[in-house]
Amino acid sequence: MRILVVDDDPSVAEVIAEAIRARGDGALVALDGSEALDLLESTTVDGVVLDLVMPGLSGLVVLARIRSRHPELPVVILSGHADEELTREALALGALDVIRKPAMLTQLSETLSRLKRP
Repeated sequence: MRILVVDDDPSVAEVIAEAIRARGDGALVALDGSEALDLLESTTVDGVVLDLVMPGLSGLVVLARIRSRHPELPVVILSGHADEELTREALALGALDVIRKPAMLTQLSETLSRLKRP
């Protein structure tokens, strides 16, 4: 399985990518929404882990664009800023789950396990 990690903080993105690799999966990193959308047009991935609050294109904008181009692609939202309204909005846009930073790696691993194909 190959997962695209999108986070504007390079150290956070790399920690998440390393956790994914430790599970035996592949990980690509994009440091902003535009880079993520470009990668999705040229690369096949099995899921996206997407930060909610980023400069430029917000996670919600990126999620909406992913949904319009890749409606079946699972997207997991990560955020240290997710309040109830943003969580509802992300889920309404089709996010598989919303996971709060910083205590996220265990929950992320459990959520990604649901993406595994038999």
